[in-house]
Amino acid sequence: MKVTFLGTGTSQGVPVIACPCKVCASDDARDKRLRSSILIHSGAGNIVIDTTPDFRYQMLRAKVKHLEAVLITHSHKDHIAGMDDIRAFNYFQQRPIDIWASEFSQAVIIREFAYAFADFKYPGIPEINLKTITDDPFTINGLTITPINVMHHKMPVLGFRFGDFTYITDANYIAPEEKEKIKGSKVLVLNALRREQHISHFTLDEAIALGKELEIPQVYFTHISHQLGLHAEVEPTLPEGTALAYDGLTVEL
Repeated sequence: MKVTFLGTGTSQGVPVIACPCKVCASDDARDKRLRSSILIHSGAGNIVIDTTPDFRYQMLRAKVKHLEAVLITHSHKDHIAGMDDIRAFNYFQQRPIDIWASEFSQAVIIREFAYAFADFKYPGIPEINLKTITDDPFTINGLTITPINVMHHKMPVLGFRFGDFTYITDANYIAPEEKEKIKGSKVLVLNALRREQHISHFTLDEAIALGKELEIPQVYFTHISHQLGLHAEVEPTLPEGTALAYDGLTVEL
């Protein structure tokens, strides 16, 4: 299984529109972050987690030619806004795309993309096959996926474990029973927005502490804000076994 980071930025991305800070002005490619998403590739095909506003470009940049399924962590715009662009996969694959989401997220998807679910199907709309994620593990492309329930302030969000790999974004609280589902992972991806406290995201220090608590050998941080600082300056300060993810990074398990 290979994981590609399609985007590692927060909701505004990096650089932020009109921002003059040194991170947004950086020439380092690692400081240019699209909205957070990953691609899971196995021998049986491709799974994308979240269709961000950058979904079209992310698919082009990663040269994704086939898509079996999409998993949705939650229904904030920076995680679903690009869903209309699955139309290209509909056209070339000649079938609907399975979109896996909680019932909570499905209600928002149906509202935001109402034209895709209307009785009259206008030609060229995205063809979506909504599939419900419960607390139970499920299988796609031969991969067993375990949902992990986390909280984004007061909003429920889903993380996902694929064997030895766990992906969690947009969280600031994980209940003890859900932490048990993460333990034993070899690689954990965790949101680390910035150093300062935030109402709905882990800070960098909180994310570092959680990886240490769970005894994960390798932790990557994502959903990164320009407020965290330059990649080249932050990376050397991190503890062993932790690293900032960046767009285009690949991890093989």
